[in-house]
Amino acid sequence: MDKKSRLLTIGQFAAMHGINKKTLMWYDEIGLFKPAAVNPENGYRCYNYHQSPILETILLLRELDVSIQEIQDFMQNRSAGSLKSLLEDKIAELDLRITHLQAVRSTLYSHHRNMSTLLTMDLSEISIIERKARCLVTVPIDRETSFEEEVELITAETEKYRLGRLHDASYGSMIAVSSLLAGKYDEYSRLFIEIPFLPCQPDLHTAPGGRYLKAFHKGSFDRLPGRYEEIFAFAGAHGLTLHEFSYETGINENVVDRIEDYIVQIEIPVKG
Repeated sequence: MDKKSRLLTIGQFAAMHGINKKTLMWYDEIGLFKPAAVNPENGYRCYNYHQSPILETILLLRELDVSIQEIQDFMQNRSAGSLKSLLEDKIAELDLRITHLQAVRSTLYSHHRNMSTLLTMDLSEISIIERKARCLVTVPIDRETSFEEEVELITAETEKYRLGRLHDASYGSMIAVSSLLAGKYDEYSRLFIEIPFLPCQPDLHTAPGGRYLKAFHKGSFDRLPGRYEEIFAFAGAHGLTLHEFSYETGINENVVDRIEDYIVQIEIPVKG
């Protein structure tokens, strides 16, 4: 007798697939997965080895959050083509979930890095760092753009890129180095959104890779021009030419309540 044709008890079959036998009983009751035989004397359900691939397919689909109704529809029209189509849809959904989780992980790592920086940083320090090129989503602003309008612009972009939640990205503002050198410290021209794993596209802004001058400012924005004067003095003393934009990012917004405690990270590309 073929061993694969031998009947297994519901307990044996459930244990073989790592599930509770009540799951098999429920699948039978709703007509999703029937036993190979039922003992007429005691009503015990029995299964055989040949049913394993079908059950594993059902369990895989359940793990992918496929609804019972979808699985029942598939089981009634089971074929290579229908399974291929169903799996393609679920793979696409899974890819989106993976991308989302990767973005959340990247955001958590960024917050963790910021908190580590806060615990060890010297606010007076101005340093030179290396930065990889990155593509940023930007929205134009000017002196007349109200806070409410800025919120609307950011919200529209998060919806466009299907971020779902604001914490899936990091945000900041940009001001041209030429404006800073001209003493126009309030001439911000863009807000930027840095979305983890966003592929570069022609309509995105590319923050160049290479050396950056990095500094911090704590407290009221009224005193920010003074910090920029220190930054440019440092650059001049070290023969550095700053260009393009200054990228400003708040790094402790989630742990402070007073503007006096707010810390802005400033990063400016160094030419050459």
